[in-house]
Amino acid sequence: MKYKDYYQVLGVERDADSDAIKKAYRKLAHKYHPDVSKDPAGEEKFKEIADAYQTLKDPEKRAAYDQLGRHQPGQDFQPPPDWGKQFGNTQFSFDDVDLADIFAGLAGGRRRAGSQGGTFQMPGQDYEVTAHITLDDACRGTTVDLNLTVPEYDEHGRPHRVERSFKARIPKGATDGQRLRLRGKGGKGAGGGPDGDLYLNIALHPHPLYRVSGHDLYLDLPLTPWEAALGAVVVVPTLSGSVQLKVPPGTHAGQKLRLARRGLAKPGEGEGDLYAIVQIAVPTVLNERERALFKELADGSSFNPRGHFEQEMKNGTPGN
Repeated sequence: MKYKDYYQVLGVERDADSDAIKKAYRKLAHKYHPDVSKDPAGEEKFKEIADAYQTLKDPEKRAAYDQLGRHQPGQDFQPPPDWGKQFGNTQFSFDDVDLADIFAGLAGGRRRAGSQGGTFQMPGQDYEVTAHITLDDACRGTTVDLNLTVPEYDEHGRPHRVERSFKARIPKGATDGQRLRLRGKGGKGAGGGPDGDLYLNIALHPHPLYRVSGHDLYLDLPLTPWEAALGAVVVVPTLSGSVQLKVPPGTHAGQKLRLARRGLAKPGEGEGDLYAIVQIAVPTVLNERERALFKELADGSSFNPRGHFEQEMKNGTPGN
């Protein structure tokens, strides 16, 4: 019996998980399906790909295949003693037989794709679409309606395009760039193959107040010079309503003030945080009283925010 390297056929590592094997099979099956591929050897390649997938997707068959050991593709070999009894509960004759037929004959085996009287099974195509939602939608969860023109294959494997409508539920806490999977909502499978999946790529609309980083939110918080210097209690908007925030005395520009659990929901983990980033807002128009107060502060204060400049000048500024 000649050896076939099923892992090599699918282009996966020997320790690949079931999802990687399925993904590789779908990609190659679409490429080499006889009604799609223009490769003269496409049908034979499709059969080989189907044989490899039928064996490696089944844990018991995969274990039996792995017990055969590693050989060069096309090399003549014999399975280990009692291999057939161990995995097939019967005796096998390994003379002049195809490896795929051996695995098709194992307990639970099916007629392999492409065999006489069988049909070509082809999984449905996976679709990807971007779902644009607002930050409020992400906070509370929402349902989106999607209308797509997508490729599908008929029962003979011939491609055509159809209009399809989807209604998808987006859970609360969805984040920008997140990828949601809707099983079985993709293209229809051909020849009894499974339907594909629909993937939603979440994109958040920009918000006038908040910036989003994962499940955390960032908000610019303008403070007057006296609020920052003396401390204050200010009202801050959040997605779930306004809250009061205590600003400690001596707060400086750029300082982050954290409001715990005021961000987006984390699946099974509570919520993210809201960070208020302090901005010092200076009045641009002053009345006479305000101007006099600022002048009094300027005359009476010893605070020098540029004191480190003077120190550097005394030490010698680099480049001079």
